Amino acid sequence: METIATMTGLGHQQAFSALLQQHAGIVFKVANTYARLPEDRADLAQEIAAQLWHAWPKYDSARSFSTWMYRVALNVAISHVRVQSMRNRHDAVPLDDALHDVADTGAIDHESDQHLRLLQGFIARQPPLDRALLLLYLEDRPQREIAEILGISEANVSTKVGRLKQRLRDEL
Repeated sequence: METIATMTGLGHQQAFSALLQQHAGIVFKVANTYARLPEDRADLAQEIAAQLWHAWPKYDSARSFSTWMYRVALNVAISHVRVQSMRNRHDAVPLDDALHDVADTGAIDHESDQHLRLLQGFIARQPPLDRALLLLYLEDRPQREIAEILGISEANVSTKVGRLKQRLRDEL
């Protein structure tokens, strides 16, 4: 089986760098979702990139790179949240205006902006796994891919999404 490096004619490090650059949006979305302050986001993004590089030799090119990347990035981010919550003695890491930098929202009217902020607040109050699930769901990732990234069954994805939708309806 060909590796990504041999398929692209690039060396091991160059292939990784090219893929990381091509999918950098994943790192930034995850970092922006799981870290509050700009410097924390930068640190988390750097930690995600380092862990991706560390895990790179284990990447199976028969699988989608973005799926693998999300899985690593979310695991790093969830670990980051656990460490931060132990330090700060609170569980939630709220989202803020940084999501606007990641989401291509175009022109947003006041009402849409208010809905986006309510959604951000809802997501911020969820446990780390549910936040990851919502992030992937809102990106229209297939249930199968969400299940693979999060390491849960497709049925569990469906159940959790249904429950989160109901909580969102109840709350808003």
